[in-house]
Amino acid sequence: MMLPAEFLIYPFAHRTLHDLSAGRPENSLAGTRAALAAGYAMEIDLQLSKDGQPMVFHDYSLDRLTQEHGPVAQRTAQELGQIRLSGTQECIPTLGEFLDLVAGQVPLLVEIKDQDGALGPNTGIMEKAVCDIIKTYKGPLALMSFNPHSIAKCAEYAPDIPRGLVTDTFATEKWGIMPRARLDELISIPDYDRVGASFISHNWQNLDAEPVARIRAQGGSVLSWTIRSQQQEEQARKKSDNVTFENYFAATKAA
Repeated sequence: MMLPAEFLIYPFAHRTLHDLSAGRPENSLAGTRAALAAGYAMEIDLQLSKDGQPMVFHDYSLDRLTQEHGPVAQRTAQELGQIRLSGTQECIPTLGEFLDLVAGQVPLLVEIKDQDGALGPNTGIMEKAVCDIIKTYKGPLALMSFNPHSIAKCAEYAPDIPRGLVTDTFATEKWGIMPRARLDELISIPDYDRVGASFISHNWQNLDAEPVARIRAQGGSVLSWTIRSQQQEEQARKKSDNVTFENYFAATKAA
């Protein structure tokens, strides 16, 4: 399966077109409206609520983005939907609420955050819930995850939805909580063919990596994350097919 061409035209606003100073927190409906108005595609993240609802939220914990504390997974969707984001009037949306607002207007990259805890095989609940929702969605949408086991489940539950892997050098400090042996396994992107991926979304600072070149050579699409300036975008576009950006306004169409 090839990634549809529309995913390579419009740059992806990272976690919606967020700008906290303007009252638009990341992964918010306000950020969604802003991205739609500007003509951008969007990338969002999903975590699972206590009662099995996919929530548009990046972190495992509520601490960084809200005044609440503790894991997202210990709150119901109703409870999460009443929590304000970063001192604004925005609350945490469900995937369904987000999709109702977008309504097929722009392409979407939907990242399923790892629910195993170590990028391992303990997956399926989140993936089934997400796939059940998106099966009736009318619009361009692709699923992706750092965890290949998650994408394998997506292939099982929604085989017609484009899917890809989020990839990295796995060398930065943020990966310190993950087993080093598992990260070393993932560096070579060994699961790309197994899970039926049609693209990767790779760290823009490592686009010269051999596994990235291999995937491009076999016809896969290479997207890049996270671009934070026009200069970075110009560099990333030399070696990737599209970008995920934040903190500036990207050109609304690829050159």
